[in-house]
Amino acid sequence: MAPRPLSPLVLALGGAAAVLGSVLFILWKTYFGRGRERRWDRGEAWWGAEPARLPEWDEWDPEDEEDEEPVLEELEQREVLVLGLDGSGKSTFLRVLAGKPPLEGHIPTWGFNSVRLPTKDFEVDLLEIGGSQNLRFYWKEFVNEVDVLVFMVDSADRLRLPWARQELHKLLDKDPDLPVVVVANKQDLSEAMSMVELQQELGLQAVDNQREVFLLAASIAPAGPGFENPGTVHIWRLLLELLS
Repeated sequence: MAPRPLSPLVLALGGAAAVLGSVLFILWKTYFGRGRERRWDRGEAWWGAEPARLPEWDEWDPEDEEDEEPVLEELEQREVLVLGLDGSGKSTFLRVLAGKPPLEGHIPTWGFNSVRLPTKDFEVDLLEIGGSQNLRFYWKEFVNEVDVLVFMVDSADRLRLPWARQELHKLLDKDPDLPVVVVANKQDLSEAMSMVELQQELGLQAVDNQREVFLLAASIAPAGPGFENPGTVHIWRLLLELLS
């Protein structure tokens, strides 16, 4: 029996996924990817900026400089990549950190979400990339550009846990030196797996002891302005420690 040709809808979706992945990569390189170097000033698009006109000698007045405001030192940037299968709680995690209200129902991320959080010594950029099957192919393209990886796992999703393990170990193999925080989310559910079970099922006991891999329990849910959830606070404090 001859194989059936792919329908136009399937071909269109596949092409859209490929284009989206390329766009994600370009956006990451433009706005988040720094290649361990100083990035462009984000306050103004570099491609639209005009060179400043130097004042003529007869226009210069020393008293004008005394009235100028001191230039604030630009804070260093730190990048955190938030990955995980769709439905694991990545978007909710970012919304909790940003103090935003919860979304109604489960809305998968088709593309990416980002949050920038200032601290005393640096700014933290958190980038979430959607966890649908079409987008997971592009995850590995971003891990070498960040300082820490957060991998979210739905503790109650036993059926798809092998997929989560497979994707996690692909990322671990991609960058052996990248610190990884595995968040066992939805621990408040009755069907959630224990931390011991998750450690075994995710194969974390086989990870090199010299590598920084952390497994944290969490039940991430918006709790009003800011983030007051103990699990979220614990994750944030660990991220600050790793980024410092």
